[in-house]
Amino acid sequence: MYQAPIDDMKFVLRHLVGIDRVAAMQSYEMVSDDLVEAVLDEAGKLAGEVIAPLNHSGDMTGSVRNEDGSVTTPPGFSDAWKAMSEGGWVGLNADPEHGGQGLPQCVSAAVNEMWNSANISFALCQLLTQGAIHALEVVGSDDQKATYLPKLNAGEWTGTMNLTEPQAGTDLAALRTTATPDGDHYRIRGQKIYITYGEHDMSENIVHLVLARLPDAPPGVKGISLFIVPKFLVNADGSVGERNDVRCLSIEKKMGIKASPTAVLQYGQDEGAIGYLLGEENRGLDCMFLMMNSARFDVGLQGLAVADRAYQQAVSYARDRVQGTPLERERGDTIIHHPDVLRLLTGMRAEIEAMRALLLIGGFSLDMAHAGNGGDADFWQTRANLLIPVIKGWLTERSLELTSDALQVHGGMGFIEETGAAQHCRDARILPIYEGTTAIQANDLVFRKTLRDGGEAVRQLLTEIRSDMDEISSGGNGVSGHAGAVLAACDTAEGALDTLLARANSPRDAAASGTDFLMMLGYLSGGWQLARGAAVAAKAKASGEGDPDFMAAKQATASSYMAYSLPEVEKRAAKITGGPDALAAMNPDWL
Repeated sequence: MYQAPIDDMKFVLRHLVGIDRVAAMQSYEMVSDDLVEAVLDEAGKLAGEVIAPLNHSGDMTGSVRNEDGSVTTPPGFSDAWKAMSEGGWVGLNADPEHGGQGLPQCVSAAVNEMWNSANISFALCQLLTQGAIHALEVVGSDDQKATYLPKLNAGEWTGTMNLTEPQAGTDLAALRTTATPDGDHYRIRGQKIYITYGEHDMSENIVHLVLARLPDAPPGVKGISLFIVPKFLVNADGSVGERNDVRCLSIEKKMGIKASPTAVLQYGQDEGAIGYLLGEENRGLDCMFLMMNSARFDVGLQGLAVADRAYQQAVSYARDRVQGTPLERERGDTIIHHPDVLRLLTGMRAEIEAMRALLLIGGFSLDMAHAGNGGDADFWQTRANLLIPVIKGWLTERSLELTSDALQVHGGMGFIEETGAAQHCRDARILPIYEGTTAIQANDLVFRKTLRDGGEAVRQLLTEIRSDMDEISSGGNGVSGHAGAVLAACDTAEGALDTLLARANSPRDAAASGTDFLMMLGYLSGGWQLARGAAVAAKAKASGEGDPDFMAAKQATASSYMAYSLPEVEKRAAKITGGPDALAAMNPDWL
């Protein structure tokens, strides 16, 4: 059973993010510790009591496409969606003007972690809907906002993102779906694949955001426009009208996230699906990137979420399972006392807490960019732009090993589907792939976020990390060793940055180093946040504030991270230095 890690979320929001800093912004002045605590507590109940029990059964049942093209989700999903919608959770961080709750991204991210830990397949519907809401808020016309946002925020309607086609995956320049002008709308014709919740029975209507080409569009990605194509047309009074010309041809059979329907959608089998231009003509990719940036943050969140669910299950199993007598323990003691099992679980907890802290810091950066003014907003937008590929790449890549470690704790029983441990591994495997593979995130980080500004954004991050570690070192709180380890890792990372910049004239070398550079920044940023958390915990413990066991665990977790995870910074830096030359020596014909 899933137990939302509310105490850790509250700790990060209060002490590492600083919820008071968020509340000081005019857009979020209603935010307070009490409000955040109430939101997290209520979300935890819904996640644990309603959504989590559907995870394993949904995986076993899957969604089913019926002969008429409709799709039936697993038993309980529709009722769970109704509960989520009635609770106002769908539009948690959306504009209150159109029915959203207006909460900051850092709080919304903590809540979304709960949904995805509880049931990642179910939660995908909400994440896609939030992405559609965001795109409409930014580029939708007043009429479009009034028509679609209240229903989406209420969960009565859901949203999708339609990019991929059979011949156009990452290369959207190959996109063939067309949009022909027809009066005040367009006729959309083409096929889209991998459309998450493209057809289902949980909401009254589905609002598809579809990339397509106008007849006179320029070639390549500069000729792509974005269209709103609802499953059912919307009447003038806002009610659902006749069925649009969009059909679900099939749903995919997948390795993981089996309960979520991944649809192949055909637009225009008959007269053409009616669509409405969203934003400007031939600027569709810019609009879609609004959704994709949000989606990449959310997929990183999913990596954290599924890792934590797997970790909780592994801890529960290890507390109960008796196998052999652990060293220096009594006969009958459970496997959690075996040193290697303890190593696995401790390492998992450390990285999960580091991932959570970095995720919420990323959400805070987005909040400050959204609510700030002038240069301050620009700084935070730059910081968010830097962190998002790291969050997406590092958290999802680590989720693969962390869910595998959780299965390892189960031993042979983990390989048996009945325990559910294997499901977490299968569900995690898509995360470094969809919404831009790890290589795409690495290219974004290296070419757009690092080489383009000569490494300035990364150096600003390193400067902030050093400043925080210097403050910890001078605080005399018993955790200066953590700060020293992070400072040493900072020096290593800066050396790797210099190497990367020195190779800027060779794009192949930069691309070959990209994934290691991304992972290096992930491990470093995680150590930064855990060292900060350990310093807070040491101070609280010394003054008698908070739960002493919680604070002691915070310090021990940070120590584990410094011992087992932070050394990855040096390893990745070494690969950045030597890897490109080794790769250049390999002839692809030899493979």
